[in-house]
Amino acid sequence: MKIQQANTLNENLSAELIGMGRQLARLRMARRVTQSDAAIRAGISRRTAGAIESGSPSVSIGQTLRYLDAIASGLTLLDLLKGNDPSLIALEIREKRVRARALTENELKKLDF
Repeated sequence: MKIQQANTLNENLSAELIGMGRQLARLRMARRVTQSDAAIRAGISRRTAGAIESGSPSVSIGQTLRYLDAIASGLTLLDLLKGNDPSLIALEIREKRVRARALTENELKKLDF
């Protein structure tokens, strides 16, 4: 009988897997690597790469680590989870909203309290 892996995890572990998958996807995008290219480098299918990025519990840790190494060689899982990679930091800076124009004198006075 086939076991549904998603049903065997508690909510906290499931959330951790999803978070790790999102962080891997962000790292891949920050390094401008396509999912297909990363999958080929890791020796896995693109479908498995998608499963890793979505936080599927059915993917082995070995496949996940190979995928991480294919995206950022030398980066550890701990560094990924801490967000220590310079490309992730640069992505966060690019994603921050930047004011398109300077505030006028009246707008500055309204904000001065």
